[in-house]
Order: sequence, then C-alpha cells, then structure tokens
Amino acid sequence: MTGLSPSQLQKPQNERSGVPGGWIPGAGRILVCRGVCGPATEDWPDSGRDGCPSPLPCGISSSHPQQGRRAAENPGPAVTPCRCLSPSDTPSPQDNTEYFLSSGDKIRFFFEKGVFDEKGNFLVPPEKSINKIDHALHAHDPVFKGATHSSKVQAVARSLGFHMPVVVQSMYIFKQPRIGGKVPAHQDATFLYTEPLGRLLGLWIALEDTTVENGCLWFIPGSHTSGVSRRMVRTPAGSMTGISIRGSDPAWDNSLYVPTEVGRGSLILIHGEVVHKSEQNLSDRSRHVYTFHLMEASGTVWSPENWLQPTAELPFPPLYT
Repeated sequence: MTGLSPSQLQKPQNERSGVPGGWIPGAGRILVCRGVCGPATEDWPDSGRDGCPSPLPCGISSSHPQQGRRAAENPGPAVTPCRCLSPSDTPSPQDNTEYFLSSGDKIRFFFEKGVFDEKGNFLVPPEKSINKIDHALHAHDPVFKGATHSSKVQAVARSLGFHMPVVVQSMYIFKQPRIGGKVPAHQDATFLYTEPLGRLLGLWIALEDTTVENGCLWFIPGSHTSGVSRRMVRTPAGSMTGISIRGSDPAWDNSLYVPTEVGRGSLILIHGEVVHKSEQNLSDRSRHVYTFHLMEASGTVWSPENWLQPTAELPFPPLYT
C-alpha cells in the first residue's frame, strides 16, 4: 500500500468503504469517509483531499502504546504539573501557561484534570495521570520521528497533492480509562491558522481500538465549508494570560455528529476546518493515539498570531526526506 488510490480519492461524499490495510500486523484498514471527516476545499493543490481513516504508517507498531506508557512512567527530569489546555479553555495563571506556550519545540507532559488533590499529590498512579505528551515528538524522539516521516506517510501526502508539506506539531494522547477527558467541539484551524485556509491536515493514528465507549472521534459531515470564526491567539509579551480567544464558534447542532469508530492500525486524516470532538473515556480501556499536523508550505502563510511558532531551534521540518 503506497498511498490513497485514485478510486479512494474520488469516493462520493458520505460514502464509506473499508479495504484491508496491514500497516501493522493483524490490523489497519482504509476507510474513505468523504464528508464524514471532512473533504478538503478547492484551496488544496490538486483534487481529492479528504478527512478519512487510512492504514497505520510504517514505523508505528502494536508495541507503541507501551512506548507511550514507558514515557509516562519515566519522564526523566522533573515535570511541572500543568493542566492540559483543551480547545474550550481560556488559560488562567494556574495553568502554567508559559510551560504550554514554550512547548512547541520540546517534548512536554500535560496532566488530566482531577488527578491531584488540593496539596498537589497524585490521586491516581502517576503513569495513569498523563493526558498527553507533546508537541515535538516528531523532532526529538527517534521512534515517532521515524513514524512521522515514514515512506507510507509520505506516500499518502503525495497522493493528496501536497507539494511542500511541513510538520508543525505532534502529540501522544492517552485518553486514560475512566478519567480521559472530553475534547469539546472545535476546528484545528482555530489554533493552527493559515492564510489561505485549507492548508492544514491532521493525521490521527489509532494505536488501540477506538469506540464510542472509550472516546472515539465524532465529526460533522461537510462542516469544513463554513469557515473559521474563532481563533486562539498569543497576546502581547508581558500580558497576564499569554493567550486570548478571538470570536466565537457557532452553535453546532449536536444531532449532526457522526461517530468514527476505527480499529487499531487506522489513520484518520482530519481537514483543518472540519468540526470534531471526542467524549470522556468512561470505559475500562485506554484509547492511545499518535497524532500530528501537516501544513502545505507552498503559497501558505502561517499566522504570526498562532500560539505555536517555529523557532530557531526547531523550524517546521519538511515531511519529505
């Protein structure tokens, strides 16, 4: 499997099909979900840009949930407890906003809500307290760097018409059993804004089966066409919050969401403007994923107001090697 075939790219909207994948042993499939995960706009180069689950890239294997668990259990130097900022959050001083804002070129740990008591002691085992590890696994961890730049990921990007894709961020998300927090409805471009729009793509790799019970993704079909009315932007240096919210989201109809359950070894491609969410994990099973975002750099301006900015230490690295 070298990418998305022309027939997969041309599936009619809202049609879903599954074919064998095999990107990891015994798992992996392609589910073409035009509209469900958000077809791309005409702003993308060439035709056929989708949000769709696809096979798992070479380099990620069934052992990678253990890779994430080992990182959570052995973080190395002391980690500052920092409540994970969700898309609906407005930061406050206790969020340790600077820790978040300076994480774009580093690997850092963010905790679930409710895992500390009033004295800062863990209420759950430390290895079960982590919400996510981000934002530069693709640059600093050899396993995830190899997976991000794998030949199969590059083939998918080429089949989608990317000319100069760069990797802007990466995350390992745990969605811990019973306490894995919900992610409210949002558009990725709210946080990772480009001009023109339509140049951002999320790659969301399921390392474990994802179901309604353990917090799978939900999408509003066709919502990528409505634009972006809410932005999270950096505030001027020296401000109290570091981040502010500009604008507001419309009242999205909850009845329009479609759950996207996928098996271990699937990759969901997420258009930057498609509306999506996930609910709290109330099950006894975790929902580990590795996810990263690509931007088509050719003819694109990365907003200087985005919270995440390339640095001298880590410019956005090209995907193609």
